[in-house]
Amino acid sequence: MLEIKNLTKTYGEKKAVDDLSLSIQAGEIFGFIGHNGAGKSTTLKSVVGILQFDEGTITIDGISVKDDPVKYKKDLAYIPDNPDLYDYMSGIKYLNFIADVFGISATARKEKIKKYADLFEITNDLALPIAAYSHGMKQKLALISAWMHDPKLIIMDEPFVGLDPKSSHLLKEMMREHCDNGGAIFFSTHVLEVAEKLCDKVAIINHGKLIKVGTMDEVKGDDSLEDVFLELEAV
Repeated sequence: MLEIKNLTKTYGEKKAVDDLSLSIQAGEIFGFIGHNGAGKSTTLKSVVGILQFDEGTITIDGISVKDDPVKYKKDLAYIPDNPDLYDYMSGIKYLNFIADVFGISATARKEKIKKYADLFEITNDLALPIAAYSHGMKQKLALISAWMHDPKLIIMDEPFVGLDPKSSHLLKEMMREHCDNGGAIFFSTHVLEVAEKLCDKVAIINHGKLIKVGTMDEVKGDDSLEDVFLELEAV
């Protein structure tokens, strides 16, 4: 699925990501952990093609983000840490816009919109302009848009921020279902308890360098993920 090899991204003299290699396979929920400024968002933005990087390769099923970006991006969806949506659009117009981008049929988009808008309880808000949405409502709309075209890979940066407990629980179920159906999830989070219960694999990054990666049991052993994270961060 997703292969990141020797990824390096610098800003001036600072290496935000330093020779990072990760492999995310179909069926995996893969958590990406690190303190603020550790390099998580830079990595995710490089993976989705927003940021150009200095060295390394990133591919989805062998398709390179640099060599064939359009084909590469057809297989993924991305939710940033702060959903920057088109405020002048209504919610329903935004979802139809996303459906147009990915060539989703009228029947399929109608079914998807109804299913997920009902689940997130924003069906009655879709006619409102996005400018009137709260942060949580924008997050829900972004999540619906990400699931619209059945992407192989979903990339999320702090997806639980701004969600109420019911929506957070729903998102966890959607993530598991997506991976059980052969997709993959790569997401960053500061909520270590969620990562510990939800993730199949986890990677910990510190100052741009990968310091621990593996299955949840391999990474945390008999300790909690929080204890392991704090111990590694202190090194």
